[in-house]
Amino acid sequence: MRKIETVLVANRGEIAVRIVRACHDAGLRAVAVYADPDAGAPHTLLADEAIRLPGTAPGETYLCAAALLDAAALAGADAVHPGYGFLSEDAGFAQQVVDAGLVWVGPTPEAMRALGDKVSAREIARRVGAPMAPGTSSPVAGADEVEAFAAEHGFPIAIKAAFGGGGRGLKVVHEAAGIASAFESAVREATAAFGRGECFVERFLPQARHVEVQVLADTHGAVAVLGTRDCTVQRRNQKLVEEAPAPFLPDALRETLHASATAICREAGYTSAGTVEFLVGADGTTTFLEVNTRLQVEHPVTEEVTGVDVVGAQLRVAAGEPLDLPAEVPVRGHAIEFRINAEDADRGFAPVPGTVTRFEVPTGPGVRVDTGIAAGGRVGAEYDSLLAKVVVTGRDRAQALARARRVLAETRVDGVPTVLDVHRDVLADPAFAGPDSLGVHTRWIEEEYLPRRRPPEPDPTVGLLRLGRRTLRVSLPGMAVLTGTAAEAVRAGLLAGADRAAGAAAAPDRLLSPMQGTVVQLAVEEGQQVAAGEVVAVVEAMKMENAVRATVSGTVAEVVVKVGDSVAQDALLCRLDLAEAPA
Repeated sequence: MRKIETVLVANRGEIAVRIVRACHDAGLRAVAVYADPDAGAPHTLLADEAIRLPGTAPGETYLCAAALLDAAALAGADAVHPGYGFLSEDAGFAQQVVDAGLVWVGPTPEAMRALGDKVSAREIARRVGAPMAPGTSSPVAGADEVEAFAAEHGFPIAIKAAFGGGGRGLKVVHEAAGIASAFESAVREATAAFGRGECFVERFLPQARHVEVQVLADTHGAVAVLGTRDCTVQRRNQKLVEEAPAPFLPDALRETLHASATAICREAGYTSAGTVEFLVGADGTTTFLEVNTRLQVEHPVTEEVTGVDVVGAQLRVAAGEPLDLPAEVPVRGHAIEFRINAEDADRGFAPVPGTVTRFEVPTGPGVRVDTGIAAGGRVGAEYDSLLAKVVVTGRDRAQALARARRVLAETRVDGVPTVLDVHRDVLADPAFAGPDSLGVHTRWIEEEYLPRRRPPEPDPTVGLLRLGRRTLRVSLPGMAVLTGTAAEAVRAGLLAGADRAAGAAAAPDRLLSPMQGTVVQLAVEEGQQVAAGEVVAVVEAMKMENAVRATVSGTVAEVVVKVGDSVAQDALLCRLDLAEAPA
């Protein structure tokens, strides 16, 4: 048994708030850390103490092991909880915490190394008989090895970071011509996100569902499965909607996933919370994907249907206490989580920094909101775009869906664009909300939803109209009711503004940045001829790369940025001379 009294929360945002609250529930002292952009953020105000990390960039603060260990020493902490993201899956950091005499709230560094390396994790999964798709047995040295794998196994293939997750460093390739650029991008993105660029390759299952198993294991040999989750609705290989339990799974497959997850964790000597992820193809083909050796963003849906406080269990396991849970924890009801991200769906889900001027989420039966921001808070370009997680629970999936429609209809976030309207569309789509099957897949958003998406109408101002004894809610599209020439003037002004914006975005000779971010690659130089669809530049924002492609063929007349430049949304990157377009 290890006595824990003070926990350093080595993270920020909503997960830091969640861990602080779990510490307080357990009677423990919680110490927050913050970079300058997060001064005064909710997680710093809820903690018993907050310690400033010198600097502003993630590499100087939340990704700096030395700074976090200094903060732990200053606070007199006994333990460190890493949350998710940042250094949460860094076995080296976990080892440094242990070597400093502190308790690491998570799996052992040895288990993290074994399962955090996706190649090693695949070997463990293979040994215990988990379902597997073809893949390389070690990281590939270059694009030529990727080409050889594709020649043997066919397309599509997935190039994946060996030391990371969350969709970063993951590129799906459908034809040989895209291998070289995809490999370079995966390595670059993995290096930026995880500090290591090694990648491996595996066969990609099209039209697949993403299904995962939540596991808890203690230091006394007990392994408990807390059911399944479905995380199929994704954009850019990152989850948007998660639910528990995973619906429409045959009992035999559910049993196989439970058994495989348990066997993998036992084989690796795993302790604490972990998630074993699988892909389930449209034809039923199932393959092991990876193990996330940390707390998952979507853990609340599991908590809602099992009644188990997953973060609290992590703290108890870290202290050496037994879990006292059955091998398979009973599941009751259904829960759905919606990630509210500051992103513009009509710009390819480009993250958009800014200040949140209004943040209103309704309450009511079966509603939980995990957030690390409030009205007046700023969404910075330095971090990911997650503002909040709205979790809705019902006695079954039908009730959870009905409640979710009500909750999201009442939710209001102003100041930055969000994906709320996407969530509302998903809830109205039979592919997701149908009563008989789940018709979505991991590429459904990009391949089926976005091509037919219609941008939402401007959010109306809701007012009250009194007619005798009746009071009715009415929508007033705009801030006031205007008639006659005043209404026509406003309408003309709005249309003119929209036309100007559309014209600027559609100018084919001007290639603009889709978001505020940093230029990480320039693929062209002045005088170079480019074809329509060719990558011209890559802009990174909130830990994700975004390729900017030429919409027409032409000759590069001017490049106005260089690698490393910070650019604003719609900033000019380069200009094409269409008059000299190649034949």
